[in-house]
Amino acid sequence: MAHIIVVGNEKGGSGKSTTCMHVATALARMGKKVGALDLDLRQRSFGRYVENRLAFMAREGLDLPTPDYRELPEADAAQLAPGENPYDHRLSSAVAQLELECDFIVIDCPGSHTRLSQVAHSLADTLITPLNDSFIDFDLLARIDPETSRVTGPSIYSEMVWAARQLRARAGLKPIDWIVLRNRLGAQQMHNKKKVGEALTQLSKRIGFRVAPGFSERVIFRELFPRGLTLLDLRDVGVENLNISNVAARQELRDLINELNLPGIEVNF
Repeated sequence: MAHIIVVGNEKGGSGKSTTCMHVATALARMGKKVGALDLDLRQRSFGRYVENRLAFMAREGLDLPTPDYRELPEADAAQLAPGENPYDHRLSSAVAQLELECDFIVIDCPGSHTRLSQVAHSLADTLITPLNDSFIDFDLLARIDPETSRVTGPSIYSEMVWAARQLRARAGLKPIDWIVLRNRLGAQQMHNKKKVGEALTQLSKRIGFRVAPGFSERVIFRELFPRGLTLLDLRDVGVENLNISNVAARQELRDLINELNLPGIEVNF
């Protein structure tokens, strides 16, 4: 069966779609068959990213490794079991179709609490939660004492992940491997950065996730989206000499794929 990678939290602007596209494309470049789903049915940033890529390849006559993106199928009322939620049916149908063909399925969740996001988290073999490196985003995971910065308890998103873990346990499925990704890390050892890191380390031991460095803030990510490109495509589109920032960004992606510890994957880019 396909290994399902879910990228989610309940806050927008944390880099979920950029993470999805880079992870999915990296796996495709390593020869894996990768399916892709976007559960943000309004904004569809991940879906638009793939569509931009397909359009760019058609214009330029290129054939770049690309995930197999699918829209959620519509739910036929006649096919629904009594009491079955139509969104559950749409997602399970899409996953069932991709599992027949794919090694990995990458699912991008919306930056809000939805039924689709709930169900997707219960399907996750690997869960990636991108987080801007600030206490504003940290509040999504846990509540802290403002005087001591000590964690006082889990917050709304952590509780949803816990519920998903319980569902998987009752179904006899393996536990979710949860990685919290620290995005937009500053280069300097700032006081706030240190405090966020300490709080994440403390929380990780309490609720069971691994912490990994993600992507630094770089202009190139905003420039790549309109053409649907990733850091791994630059040489294929004529960029022979990568600047220092691009080389560093590729290393961040390499480190991320290594940190995910996905089955059958040895990083070779």
